[in-house]
Amino acid sequence: MTEADRTPLRVDVVTETVIDVPCERVAAYAADPSNAPTWYENIASVEWLTPPPVAIGSRMAFVARFLGRRLAYTYEITAYEPGRLLVMRTAEGPFPMETTYTWEPYGQAGDHTRMTLRNRGAPRGFAALAAPAVAAAMRRAQRKDLARLKALLEGSAARE
Repeated sequence: MTEADRTPLRVDVVTETVIDVPCERVAAYAADPSNAPTWYENIASVEWLTPPPVAIGSRMAFVARFLGRRLAYTYEITAYEPGRLLVMRTAEGPFPMETTYTWEPYGQAGDHTRMTLRNRGAPRGFAALAAPAVAAAMRRAQRKDLARLKALLEGSAARE
């Protein structure tokens, strides 16, 4: 059981978008942590601590900037169903968190993707006092990140 499992959740932010690219392509790109700095505005770097590709138990070191602070943490993949679901968790730092991606075919022909991004966790220390502000900042960041992913993937699909 992780720290996030034992601590009551204070932040739970869910954002979704529809991307005009088939589900397999969206999921393959978004599920590869090496691509995160390209579509996440706040992620500066990702380093694999276990050999790729993504699998349950894979670990990656992330460095990010959020609310003006540098954050370094290790995510571990706790659930993975290629093309459908990815869950990763960290118990480190001021904000133990779980990030979940889901992908599902969307549209009459199923040639688009509905992607959902969920971040939930239990901030500690000062971050716990600021949980409502943290949630609002996360919501804004997630919207921007999904918009960036959508533009990136739809742009690359248009060039093909």
